[in-house]
Amino acid sequence: MSTASQATPRLAPGRSGVKKELPDRFKDYRHVWVFLELERGNVHPVSFELLGEGRKLADKLEVQLAGVVLGPPGEMVEDAVAEAFAYGADLVYIVDAPPLADYRNEPFAKALTDLVNTHKPEILLLGATTLGRDLAGSVATTLQTGLTADCTELDVDSDGSLAATRPTFGGSLLCTIYTLNYRPQMATVRPRVMPMPQRVDKPVGRVMRHKLSLVEDDIVTKVLGFLPDNQSAMANLAYADVVVAGGLGLGAAENLQLVKNLARAIGAEHGCSRPLVQKGWMPADRQIGQTGKTIRPKLYIAAGISGAIQHRVGVEGADLIVAINTDPNAPIFEFAHLGIVTDAIRFLPALTEAFTRRLSPHSRDKLAC
Repeated sequence: MSTASQATPRLAPGRSGVKKELPDRFKDYRHVWVFLELERGNVHPVSFELLGEGRKLADKLEVQLAGVVLGPPGEMVEDAVAEAFAYGADLVYIVDAPPLADYRNEPFAKALTDLVNTHKPEILLLGATTLGRDLAGSVATTLQTGLTADCTELDVDSDGSLAATRPTFGGSLLCTIYTLNYRPQMATVRPRVMPMPQRVDKPVGRVMRHKLSLVEDDIVTKVLGFLPDNQSAMANLAYADVVVAGGLGLGAAENLQLVKNLARAIGAEHGCSRPLVQKGWMPADRQIGQTGKTIRPKLYIAAGISGAIQHRVGVEGADLIVAINTDPNAPIFEFAHLGIVTDAIRFLPALTEAFTRRLSPHSRDKLAC
């Protein structure tokens, strides 16, 4: 009687099972580039955060770190170039032309794509802002290369491949993505995910200028005017020093007032986890996490938040995380610096009262900062 042999199941190949075969046309791509987002005379802080991260990658690869500045001719671009060197760039590529005065996808994508094709970087990083996401997608599509969006960690493998890590499956898992056979390797990173590097004043270094191969008449989109949003009431959570947030553990929408009261008492911004936005308890600009705002405050107080991965990646850069939850096994206690197992609905009013007394102008005791 014969016995049928049992076949060994074949496993799907992981990173170790994929062979890197970089085509010859990509083998001379070198150096790390960071796009400096420049609008209305200001460089977005995420650009400096990316220069700090790009510096680490460039040092590991033993290549140069370059900044890329696109804008109109004049002082605005020159100031951005000086800041790029102050935050670690070895050289800066400039495309300055009148059509780049305001962001439009067509001239910006053309300028950046031409720069890449001419000078051939192996890694290109952009901020995952509204502008950066729009530009990165167009450039990656035109260059027919890979783009990993909303990364939370960047590194390079022993073979020099960019390892770009980001949450997936609704924020329940972290995955690392590689662009093995194409260049440049592109990634976007949200503001406040990476730490701000130290600024060091130093002379302007090597600058390489490139001409924009478009004129205004070639561009379909026209800028008719600019309406500043200076009166916007949207939250500035990403750059707040102190943030207080609530989650489903608060039980009801009206209990969010406890979070707001505490935030007001200590001069903090208030926010929430994703389920509260989905329920309509808070607006989307108050959401904290991978699909909301990424924050790096000095103090973060989380009340009734379980701490799923998508929330964790949005807050783990905080200097001090205080978690309040009735569940001692809540995931947030795995990364919080201080955990308090109690009912936030009872604890928050007491904490607010204690802070109010301590910070009272009539009290000699002040909160240590």
